[in-house]
Amino acid sequence: MKIGITYRLFLAILTATILSVVCMFLIMKWNIDRGFLSYVDRMEQKRFALLASRLEESYSGHGNWEFLRQDPILWRQQVDASMPEAGPVHSWEDHPRMPGERPHGGEGGPPDRFFSPQPPRFAVPYVLLDAGKRPLFGLPKINAHMDLKPIYQKNEVVGYLGLLKRKAPSDELQQRFLKEQKLALFMVAGMIVLVAAGLSLPLANRLVRPIKGLAAATERLAAGEFATRVPVVSTDELGRLARDFNALAITLEKNEQSRRQWVADISHELRTPLAVLRGEVESLQDGIRQPTQDSISSLHGEVMRLNRLVDDLYQLSMSDLGALTYRKVELDLAALVTDTLALYRPEFTHKRISFANEIPADTSALVFGDPERLRQMFANLFDNALKYTDEGGKLAIRMECRGGQIIIDIQDSAPGVPESDLVRLFERLYRVEASRNRAGGGAGLGLAICRNIVEAHAGTIVARPSPLGGVWISVTLPHTEKGR
Repeated sequence: MKIGITYRLFLAILTATILSVVCMFLIMKWNIDRGFLSYVDRMEQKRFALLASRLEESYSGHGNWEFLRQDPILWRQQVDASMPEAGPVHSWEDHPRMPGERPHGGEGGPPDRFFSPQPPRFAVPYVLLDAGKRPLFGLPKINAHMDLKPIYQKNEVVGYLGLLKRKAPSDELQQRFLKEQKLALFMVAGMIVLVAAGLSLPLANRLVRPIKGLAAATERLAAGEFATRVPVVSTDELGRLARDFNALAITLEKNEQSRRQWVADISHELRTPLAVLRGEVESLQDGIRQPTQDSISSLHGEVMRLNRLVDDLYQLSMSDLGALTYRKVELDLAALVTDTLALYRPEFTHKRISFANEIPADTSALVFGDPERLRQMFANLFDNALKYTDEGGKLAIRMECRGGQIIIDIQDSAPGVPESDLVRLFERLYRVEASRNRAGGGAGLGLAICRNIVEAHAGTIVARPSPLGGVWISVTLPHTEKGR
């Protein structure tokens, strides 16, 4: 069974919480055990030192340990009195007797060995040894884990007080206290797990909701609904992902619009010459027109227009794919521009367009490029100026080297192009005139091809209004030092 990302995230959060709580519980349990035992040890050490001091005082008053042997209850009183919370020490006569207790040495004496029926609040095993370390009270043998404190009298050891180190609390009250603390800690840990389980699922749903929205929007986008957008509700990674998705959708929508426009423009460009060809061929078939030299030339002209259109489309598609072959060499750009312009001189003269070639003869404009592609680019620019410049107009060509770059400016006279249309001149099949009159302009692919060629040479091409009243085309290419 596949588990959705919501429940996976829920299980991940819950597992992390449980592991954290278990680690916290174990650490706190260890800390409580260690801390409480340390506290009890400190209390016992304080009591141990106080008991040793009281025993030294008692020994000083009697001179030996016989007073404890004769009255063992005094040992219990000394132990009880060593507690900081203990009250005044009572004599043996003030201590209540239990039924059946037998006094030592007879009816009125102290018992041979007496222990109080009421245990102290902290049951601590003390051992009293004589100077030879023989037990007087307590365990019969000395334990290896026992602390021994010598009892001095006039700088002479008269006995030892032993304290058995404990590894765990042995008193019932202490154990009950620890159990209550551990139970409370366990309840807190369980409560934290329950709260985490209750909050993890809503939190997982909240975190996954934007992802689900993006997944659904992606499916619609893949189905062709390019107007799909997702709301951006945060500034985190999911918010950036939503913004990137919207940017992708906008790009795909524009590309789809461009594709449809491209298909419509190509259909329009192909339909016109085909319609002309069909009409002329049918007129020849019906005998309306005779196969004269003029009719054949008209058919040939339409075929050539179709051939140029198909060739331009092929060149543009190859350039977009990066499949155009560029055989770059070091060449003189000034000579190339001058030679290409010379090919169009008769046509400019026929249209009575005066042009000024302001490229100095001694200009050194070396570039590293493909001469055929660059010649094709300048031919397209001059052909565009020839077609869109009114008869009797002007054309100016300038070139200069500045800052490691070569700048070629081609300016023509009226008619001009609105500034809002200048940025679209290099789009495919875009022409300013709405009528698409083929007598005045081409298919609108020449400038798009020029842009691809310039970019392939690491240059730029821009269009701006010309001071002569027409369009100013500026081409910038990197300058190459001689001997590169």
